[in-house]
Amino acid sequence: MPTVVSCPTCKNKVEWSDKSPYRPFCSKRCQLIDLGEWSFENNKISAPITSAQEFSQDMIEDIEAMMAKNEDDFFK
Repeated sequence: MPTVVSCPTCKNKVEWSDKSPYRPFCSKRCQLIDLGEWSFENNKISAPITSAQEFSQDMIEDIEAMMAKNEDDFFK
């Protein structure tokens, strides 16, 4: 069963598949309306972007451990 989402612009149902080339939007029109909202800065990312200095040492160590764990599979 394909995933169905709501168009962010008009709220119509959209099937998330190759049949919907503008997904998650239902049409090119809704896609362009959304782009216009971003270009006029009506849409914004609500949380500030954090810098690397704000990460705790524990968080950095956790990320490094995850990366080291996956390094072997990266080029396969």
